[in-house]
Amino acid sequence: MGLALLAKLAIENYIEKEKIISTPDNLPKKFLNKKSGVFITIKKNGNLKGCIGTYLPTKKNIAEETIQNAIVAATKDYRFEPIRKEELPELSYIVYILEKPKLIKNIKELNPKIFGVIVKTNNPPLKSGLLLPGLKGIDTIEKQLSDVCQKAGINPVKEEIIIYKFIVKKFC
Repeated sequence: MGLALLAKLAIENYIEKEKIISTPDNLPKKFLNKKSGVFITIKKNGNLKGCIGTYLPTKKNIAEETIQNAIVAATKDYRFEPIRKEELPELSYIVYILEKPKLIKNIKELNPKIFGVIVKTNNPPLKSGLLLPGLKGIDTIEKQLSDVCQKAGINPVKEEIIIYKFIVKKFC
């Protein structure tokens, strides 16, 4: 079983039965023995319907992180209505496993096609935002930083920021 199917099963079980599935035994060992941040993207007819995750691990392993984040992406993404049972057949899923973010010293280290980005403010009020790599319409470093700052409510001209980059492994 792959991670996208695991996300699908977790969401369908939760929406249809209001139950959280147990971690299946038939997953590759790397998903059961390793911890990592995981993001889940849900699309309906090619349009974003939910995208939530963790950039650092919060669960025992990648499988548990996937199950939890899939349910949250389906039910708690503030930008969208929670997924309804009737929508389930129209959904597709992408699971991103995130490598540990690395602090950058120069924005030239970024590449929006290869690296995701996390931006945080350095002073109160603390704010942060994250963008995954390879997003449609984000072709330059400047656009990537502008979008992630806007998403986080950060004004990079007035607020001191810290920037991290990360690589993902994508599972469809």
